[in-house]
Amino acid sequence: MSFDFRSDTVTKPTEAMRKAMYRADVGDDVYGEDPTINRLEETMADKFGLEAGIFVTSGTQGNLLALMAHCSRGDEYIVGQLAHTYKYEGGGGAVLGSIQPQPLDFSDDGSIDLELARRAIKPDDDHFAKTRLFCLENTQAGRALSMEYLDDAAQFVKSTQLAFHLDGARVFNAAVLYGVEVDRITSRFDTVSCCFSKGLGAPIGSILCGSRETIREARRWRKLVGGGLRQGGVIAAAALHAVENHVERLQDDHDNAKWIAEQLSEVEGIDVIFHEMQTNMIFVTVRDGRVQELARFLRNRDIVVTPGEPMRLVTHLDVDRNAAVQLVDAVKDFMGKARTDMPTSTPVLTSSYGFSNDT
Repeated sequence: MSFDFRSDTVTKPTEAMRKAMYRADVGDDVYGEDPTINRLEETMADKFGLEAGIFVTSGTQGNLLALMAHCSRGDEYIVGQLAHTYKYEGGGGAVLGSIQPQPLDFSDDGSIDLELARRAIKPDDDHFAKTRLFCLENTQAGRALSMEYLDDAAQFVKSTQLAFHLDGARVFNAAVLYGVEVDRITSRFDTVSCCFSKGLGAPIGSILCGSRETIREARRWRKLVGGGLRQGGVIAAAALHAVENHVERLQDDHDNAKWIAEQLSEVEGIDVIFHEMQTNMIFVTVRDGRVQELARFLRNRDIVVTPGEPMRLVTHLDVDRNAAVQLVDAVKDFMGKARTDMPTSTPVLTSSYGFSNDT
């Protein structure tokens, strides 16, 4: 049996989820006649404290529809330099919506400094794009935005009259971390996207929620980009099952990630970036630079990781504590062997994180 720590997108549907998909009541969603999709959209809008929702195939599509619903050609959105909505989604807002991004560096906690954001807003002048939208990401590289920061950000957009979008691909992880209902986070935003295919364990699908007017506009854009669904209730049933059964268990992923981080921090030659690890992601560096060798060694132990500097390890539905133990033991074995071959001087890696392809 192999264990895959590359991402929480790699999970397989549980047997109960497969049964829910098999039994799903379906119809033509383009006509608004798929009862399972309708129930999912209503359920998620209610959970997020917003008016309406639209089921989409991916987080990338959900974020794109939000950008295009809020912004017109020549408008601008403020976003994090390493945010998915800017860096990892193919430039869709610019390519398909003619929307200009204004990227800003993230702070160490995954937030965007609100004073920097304020200064980035363009004046009402024909020389500039019109700043329309402020985008946040929660969680961001495993870091959950603080509730206090979200309060401040909500005041910021109110004072600047910007629309407010959350890429909440893993927003349920943030809610579980803080022990709050998810609407304590989401209800302050104009639009929220959320993935069912990450920690929640569904095979496909995301939701975009917002006002009825905004979601009507998003539905039009979904059709334009080829996202109209027919008998999509089969996959919506998996998403419903995930939301109804897999949210509380996200705490298991957080606990396993914390355990891995604590164990690896005691391994000579491994540096764990603790301040990055709040939810289900661990970031580590290998001091002797043998990241590729470590990845190959782990592969031979049937453990799959993505080599990087730092290397991201992600816990999820399909890696339990036993998988975590096997990962830690294998790393210890590799580093024990590596020390016998280590040169006299070993530089410490000092690169920054900033990779992902799983929205």
